[in-house]
Amino acid sequence: MPLNKPINRIAIVGTGLIGGSWAALYLARGFDVIATDPGPGAEEKLRHYVDTAWEELSVLGLAPKASKNRLSFTLDLKEAVSRADFIQENGPERQDFKIKLFADIDAAAPVDSIIASSSSGLTVSVMQSACKHPERCVIGHPFNPPHVIPLVEVVGGEKTSPEAIAQAISFYSSIGKKPIHLRKEVVGHVANRLQAALYREVVYLIEQGVLDVADSDTAVSWGPGLRWGVMGPNLLFHLAGGPDGIRHFMDHLSGPVASWWKDLGTITEFSPAVKQTIIEGSLQEAGDRSIEQLEHERDEVLLGLLKLRNKQSKAFPVVKKVAKAR
Repeated sequence: MPLNKPINRIAIVGTGLIGGSWAALYLARGFDVIATDPGPGAEEKLRHYVDTAWEELSVLGLAPKASKNRLSFTLDLKEAVSRADFIQENGPERQDFKIKLFADIDAAAPVDSIIASSSSGLTVSVMQSACKHPERCVIGHPFNPPHVIPLVEVVGGEKTSPEAIAQAISFYSSIGKKPIHLRKEVVGHVANRLQAALYREVVYLIEQGVLDVADSDTAVSWGPGLRWGVMGPNLLFHLAGGPDGIRHFMDHLSGPVASWWKDLGTITEFSPAVKQTIIEGSLQEAGDRSIEQLEHERDEVLLGLLKLRNKQSKAFPVVKKVAKAR
């Protein structure tokens, strides 16, 4: 069954922070969105989230047919997915729950509709294991919040068809996301693993008394973090190599970098002491700013960066050869 039909209606299964953010984004891109969640007060919370996110989405730019009025809600999972061209699942990260949920969605959704999961901790191979049409199941894992951060990781499972992967990547690209294709299933996907690798060293340096919590955040956000908001590490090291670029870096600078690897921390868990140190340090760094205020501060800066990056992308478009899905 072809999986390349036009997408007009999207079902959101699970309307917590991630599901709500996806819903807001899809509405802003001009789709009809039907959402479902059995939680108490789910519809009211979802509509409030969409209202809150709409101002940010307006800054980024709304599609001509964008409207919050195109959102509908139902408690009936079957009703939600049976009319959907694309399903974005955002349920709890429990293996038994996800397997049953995917089977239920698969049984009710049109056979030519892709089922994408926002899961960050489970593989598609596990979630699709009880589906009759597992070939259309993929991971479409966003970075939080999805309506602001463009990255989405697309991963197929053992029974996922190459067509489903290609179609998911094409769809996400069409709405302004920056999809990457993971050729293999790995725990935590890619972006969270990169975060975890950096944070392990941050925790190690704090534990060793090299610096405090606030200075560790400053070291990242006002140093390499600024550059990473513009280019990835490989392209930045291409620049670090001077006129000869990445070749010079690999010939002359990769050795020192590799020597630092040997001295990196090898901790594998948070000790009670370092947990408390980070808690106290983070609260001191936050000061009297609430979670909501910090979120607003984060998103205001991100929106400014995204506007600049979008402007730069239009001026200097990147041509990328797309590897064949497998």
